[in-house]
Amino acid sequence: MAPAKKGKAKAQKAEPSRPSENDYKFPSSIRSVPPSSVAITIHAKPGAKSSSITDFSDDAVGVQIDAPAKDGEANAALLDYISSVLGVKRRQVSIGSGSKSRDKVVIVEEITLQTVFDALSKASKG
Repeated sequence: MAPAKKGKAKAQKAEPSRPSENDYKFPSSIRSVPPSSVAITIHAKPGAKSSSITDFSDDAVGVQIDAPAKDGEANAALLDYISSVLGVKRRQVSIGSGSKSRDKVVIVEEITLQTVFDALSKASKG
C-alpha cells in the first residue's frame, strides 16, 4: 500500500451564493411548498361583523370572518377573503388541514412567498 501524499490540501472554492426566497426573513406562519405554492397558517375567528386580518405574526395569521362557523360557511368565506386579499382566483386557494378547527393551513397555488408576504402585510396594516 502506498503511503499518503504529504503536502498542503487544496482549498476548495466556495460557490458564490445567490439570494433565494429562503434567505429573506419571512414569518414562520407563511412557508413555501414546492413547486409553486405557499402554505399559510391561519387562526380563524368566525362570526365577526366584517372580514379582516387582525394580526400577522410568526405563529399564525389572525383572520376574522363575517360568516358563522356552521355547515362550512366560515371556511368558504375564509377562502373567498384570502383569495381577494392575495389577488388570486378562488380555485387557487384551498384548506390543507384544519377544516373543523380554528387553526388551519391554507394552501395557495401558483404564487410566490414574497407576493403573499407583501399582500398580507398590506392588508394587516390597512
